[in-house]
Amino acid sequence: MKIYETKWFARWRRKQAIPDDALCTAVGEIEQGLSDGNLGGSLYKKRVPTLGRGKRGSYRTLLAFKAKNRAIFIFGFPKSARDNIDGKEERALKALAKELLGYDAKAIRKATKANELHEVRCDDEQENK
Repeated sequence: MKIYETKWFARWRRKQAIPDDALCTAVGEIEQGLSDGNLGGSLYKKRVPTLGRGKRGSYRTLLAFKAKNRAIFIFGFPKSARDNIDGKEERALKALAKELLGYDAKAIRKATKANELHEVRCDDEQENK
């Protein structure tokens, strides 16, 4: 499974110092049916841990997810800043999830080359190379 993040999410994640492996673990948990919410439209909510503190008081991420295909992290926020997204944001993120998951390999390459999507590297991928 390929894991990506949008340009916005990558910038936000760097500021929060969330490591790649936290995203890889989150996707692995969703694959096992452990999400913090399936919002419909292939949009999932998943907690990722704060460095040194675990998932309590952690970050919330929203990602587009298609089993055995790809996951794309698109939005994140600290739990302490807000409880959830509003209806308007949810509709917009579902539309974005649908669009991103509809990309074929050529569109993914183009978005990656344009720096709009970044691939997240997981340990098991690095070991297989």
